[in-house]
Amino acid sequence: MSSEQPGAIANTALAVETTAPATTRRRAGRTLAILAGAVVVLDVLAFLVLPPFPRGGQAGEACAYPVCFIDGNLEFPPPHVVLDLAPNDPMPTGQLVIAFHPSITSPIITMWIVEALLLLLALFAVRKMRDIPRGLQNLVEWAYELLEDFGTSIGGAEARRHIPVYAAFFLLILFSNWSGLVPPVGKIDELRAPTSDVNMTIGLALFAFGYFEFQGFRALGIGGYLSKFFPVYEFREGIGAGLIAMFVGLIELLLEFVKPVTLAMRLFGNIYGGEVALAVMTALTIALVPVALFFLELILNFAQALIFSVLTLMFTLIAIESHRHEEGEMGHEGMDAVHDATHLEVQPAAAH
Repeated sequence: MSSEQPGAIANTALAVETTAPATTRRRAGRTLAILAGAVVVLDVLAFLVLPPFPRGGQAGEACAYPVCFIDGNLEFPPPHVVLDLAPNDPMPTGQLVIAFHPSITSPIITMWIVEALLLLLALFAVRKMRDIPRGLQNLVEWAYELLEDFGTSIGGAEARRHIPVYAAFFLLILFSNWSGLVPPVGKIDELRAPTSDVNMTIGLALFAFGYFEFQGFRALGIGGYLSKFFPVYEFREGIGAGLIAMFVGLIELLLEFVKPVTLAMRLFGNIYGGEVALAVMTALTIALVPVALFFLELILNFAQALIFSVLTLMFTLIAIESHRHEEGEMGHEGMDAVHDATHLEVQPAAAH
């Protein structure tokens, strides 16, 4: 081998290393150009198929930019009633919360579609169960184990029995949130993202509220659970301590009823607000800004589903936990004995 060969090999390697980043940049540029072109084509097709004109209006009507474009892309908070099940009882138009009036709205139809898709996904995943999972079964088991590990990491061993409800909330809300980003949902009156309707988020929050309250009564009993809000036993330490404990308990009781309100309004506000922002930016700009906001909405919708499900799990763990740590460790039957023993041990130390 001549002495010039190593130098030639080194020069060749250096040339390859120099040209590789340039080639990668050209490929990335072509990919971005193709994606931008595809987005522009999709915008044009969407404009032709579902033009952004005022709902109920005609394309030939006079409309100043950008008002007509924003109105055409924007969904207003009151849901569209697809089927009124009580036509003899007229419902006020534009009503935000539909209470005690049987009807089928566009968010309900979309929710049924999402639930059907999730059910089909589960059926196909368990159709041919294998000890060594593959394909769809492997994906579903991986997703569930990921949710289970996350739930137990923040809630401990007590959270394990509530993981199915927590995972069901997460998946249902996640795909309900994402449904609003898929045409024609939101473009036609009969389909709308379920979680962009306050009626649906209130229903989810009330179900979560009923679940963790039921688990609290189930774990502690009626007397044990109510003692968290009406701690009558604190009067043994004195009238002052008892009054303070009762005052704090009443505040905690009021906060229990605030929980479903915060769950419902947080989810509704974030999902509906995101859809409004996306609609306005789609009407005012072309391609790049709506695409960037679209991916941001994917992430935010994921975060909102996680927040709702995690808060439901945490509220459940708080409900089943005894009001006092030592009572939770020893059980409800030994509450008085532990309290008296602790009180006797603390008094000499305080006097000393």
